Amino acid sequence: MSNLKVLLPETRELLDRYGFDEAKFKARMEMVASGELSILSNTVVGKLEAPQADSWSDPPARGSKDVEEALAIGTEALADGKVGAIILNGGMATRFGGLVKGIVEALPGKSFLNLKVMGILKAARSAKGHAQVFVMNSFATDEQTKAHLTKNANFGLADEDLEYFNQGISIRITAEGMIFFDAEDKASCYSPGHGDCPVFFRSSGCLDRFMDGGGKYLFISNVDNLAARLDPVIIGCHILSGKTLTAEVAPKWPGDQGGAPVLVDGKLWVVEGFRFPPDFDQDQVPVFNTNTFTVNAESLDQDFDLAACYVEKSVDDMPAVQIETLLGELTRLLDTQYLRVKRTGERSRFFPIKTPQDLADGREDLELICGLGG
Repeated sequence: MSNLKVLLPETRELLDRYGFDEAKFKARMEMVASGELSILSNTVVGKLEAPQADSWSDPPARGSKDVEEALAIGTEALADGKVGAIILNGGMATRFGGLVKGIVEALPGKSFLNLKVMGILKAARSAKGHAQVFVMNSFATDEQTKAHLTKNANFGLADEDLEYFNQGISIRITAEGMIFFDAEDKASCYSPGHGDCPVFFRSSGCLDRFMDGGGKYLFISNVDNLAARLDPVIIGCHILSGKTLTAEVAPKWPGDQGGAPVLVDGKLWVVEGFRFPPDFDQDQVPVFNTNTFTVNAESLDQDFDLAACYVEKSVDDMPAVQIETLLGELTRLLDTQYLRVKRTGERSRFFPIKTPQDLADGREDLELICGLGG
């Protein structure tokens, strides 16, 4: 069934409230029905090659002149109010038993969002400046997140330094390109990927307000990666690079899966794991994407042609299809620097928590990373 008129009034209201793009949805239904969008269409076309080791650099070493220079430049940017932070807090709130991950207690008495805000405030106050915080929610995380921050007085953030914006919303479809209905015979809505971030940050007016207030650089990270902290050294490295975008990559460990920077027809950009051709050996690339970025704000004031990815899901034990976009693909479209960051010790910048078991197993390391250990 493809007629949107059959949607329940409450579904229609939800779609309207969160910016449903009916024309885009119908076009993608047709593309799935025709086979233009499929598992096969996810595969990146072109000549793929593993990059050389000099394709990325490491942050400067402690005590070096380079780190002093980066620290000074990053601190100045923070002091002048030129830096903002976007926390990616969207998605479907499914991996923690239906709880919104951002409001879950990550360490005793402190939620993921509390710890993220603490890190941002620490960096800003050390520079005797301030940093605006933008939280990207989804229809599944919006209301609970706002209530959590309001109840806790924004964890010390001034009201003027906190803004919310919402990623988009869409409807799952069948492999035949029809509306997918769940076990309760309702159209099944979902959030279509973190590639929504630049689109809705701009359309919400947050981008203009940030730049009108003197903002120049945006630090973007996932709410569940508490090691991805706002750091003046990283901001300084980005500014010194002269690049538009800095993408943080981490050393691969056995079993790691995810996107990685590779050469596609001679251009280096992040290709997600499921988009590699079957004959490409991903183990050739010793680093992978952490989904942590620093970007020049002005570069987001444009439309981005991000690939529409075909993602298969099981909903109520029935097969469904989601069409998603990926933030890492900005590396294909913007002039990008790659920084290889640590993933162990107190200087780790990659320690994602995807499941309750990850959280239980990682609390001791989180305390070290967040500077809250005993």
